[in-house]
Amino acid sequence: MEGAARKNWPLTAAVFLVVLLTVTLLKSNLTATAEPSYPTGLPGLLQLEIENERLAAENERLRQDLTQLQNSQNGSALASEQMDTARLNAGQIELTGSGIRVTLDDALERENSGYGNYVIHEEYLRQLVNVLWSGGAEAIAINDQRVTGQTEIFCSGAFIQINGTRQSPPYKIVALGNQSDLRAALQFYFWDKLGYYQQQYGITRELEIPVQPLTVPAAKTHAIRFAAQAREGER
Repeated sequence: MEGAARKNWPLTAAVFLVVLLTVTLLKSNLTATAEPSYPTGLPGLLQLEIENERLAAENERLRQDLTQLQNSQNGSALASEQMDTARLNAGQIELTGSGIRVTLDDALERENSGYGNYVIHEEYLRQLVNVLWSGGAEAIAINDQRVTGQTEIFCSGAFIQINGTRQSPPYKIVALGNQSDLRAALQFYFWDKLGYYQQQYGITRELEIPVQPLTVPAAKTHAIRFAAQAREGER
């Protein structure tokens, strides 16, 4: 019996060592899991504070960059919108919409007294344009020549000059706007006078109020050579 105990002693010792090692490892793992590692001591705390300040400064810089980018995008969008509005008001954008079309043409037959009231004069076109503006027209064109603040309308021999181009009859005037208002203004101010010329001298006077949209072309740009934008203090 005693011999058997001595014979099994090495196996017992090995089992004891394995159990002891397992318990030691379990305690080590439990300690590591339960107690995370943090900087300890004054140097570690200072390093942690420096790192926090660096991250805060980086976040502030990123926030400022984002704000600057947003302001830049908003400024670009505003400048683009203002440019489009300026071009629209200057007549440099083609427009389409509801409106009316007026056609004026010379008489087919004339008496020996000369041109007189048998032809369409530039004053008819100027007065017609003013009447349409007063009726709320938003855009006007004569023979596809956009009428703007720089448009000239005057007699040039057998032609009428508009925007530096020679135009001959028939003259087709297109005005965009409220059709009822344009028609009312036209009939109130000038239409009857043209009707009298039509009856007496045979000129053509036609008014169309189409259902389909009309188009007014964009005006050509004018070169500015002698004028410059006035600055503060120079007026």
